Amino acid sequence: MINYRSGIVKSIINDEKDITIVNVNVEGKVCKAVNYKDFTGEVNVEDEVVLNTTAVDLCLGTGGCHFIIYNHRNKVMESKGPGHIMKLRYTPYQMSCLVTEEEDSPYHNIFNDFKSLDNHVFVVSTLHSMVAPIAAMIKYINKDLNINYIMTDGGALPIAFSNTIRDLKHKEILNKTITVGHAFGGDLETINIYTGLIAAKEILKGDITIISMGPGIVGSGTKYGFTGMEQGYIVDAINNLGGLAVAVPRISFKDLRERHKGISHHTITVLSQITNTRANIVLPYLEKEKEDYIINQISKAKIQEKHNIIFQNGEKIQKAMDKFNLKTSSMGRTIEDDKDYFISLGSVGQYVTSLF
Repeated sequence: MINYRSGIVKSIINDEKDITIVNVNVEGKVCKAVNYKDFTGEVNVEDEVVLNTTAVDLCLGTGGCHFIIYNHRNKVMESKGPGHIMKLRYTPYQMSCLVTEEEDSPYHNIFNDFKSLDNHVFVVSTLHSMVAPIAAMIKYINKDLNINYIMTDGGALPIAFSNTIRDLKHKEILNKTITVGHAFGGDLETINIYTGLIAAKEILKGDITIISMGPGIVGSGTKYGFTGMEQGYIVDAINNLGGLAVAVPRISFKDLRERHKGISHHTITVLSQITNTRANIVLPYLEKEKEDYIINQISKAKIQEKHNIIFQNGEKIQKAMDKFNLKTSSMGRTIEDDKDYFISLGSVGQYVTSLF
């Protein structure tokens, strides 16, 4: 079920190519709202709009704002561009796009001729907040490495919602993007993660590809009920197609939830039970007590028997983020609040850079 209400646009906060952030008066209260131009067209001050208010009404973090469903001023919209593959299928928002593997695509034969990923390096993360620190660390160490990004459909579906990706592209830290599954809006679109991996290697031809869902991981507090489970089958997909899979562990000693202390239960579950192939797991050098805690977690779950465990120094992450003026936070915590989390991401960047 959704909640929806009408409102009047009062001001434009930010206007980008695919997304506009506005202030809307809803029943006498001014609220922030998101307008996706692919769905509802351009939006102007004083437009009367219909808004999905569900997440805000439920006090959820999902988006933290309203979303414009319909603009009364835009009575008709016509689809633009080629492509006949539908994303968001069988919903009121189903949309056509040109995916790289379809017959009308100039890249169609690449997928028929594909043989192997040839050890192309893929960094598989679970939180969207992991992307910027890892990418910044890589570029800080070696500015000549070319980094691309695959966004899965485990979180936000429109890539335009990610301020992080927009910022990383603007600062030339990330080169190109691919949106897979029902995620949309990347420089390339693909039907699934397998063709997304092939497109990254064969079409974008970068050095390193970082993979994560968009903003908004979902979790239920249960062992298997979280969207980060996708890390497991993505690692397997990379290995099955001949790539090199680097799995990013979720590490923190500042999260007050016991199940996320040290290495999160998300990471432990995926790497001990879900993956069927071997990944390279990069761990940071920390204080001895914290390292011992993590090593005990790894040993107890027998993760070292299934995967390659690699320790790296991630301390340069502060300098890397300062160099690119990144203000990344995770679960509301900045690098000052949760240094171990960010050092762990720095260690991943340090390791993958050493492969070149």
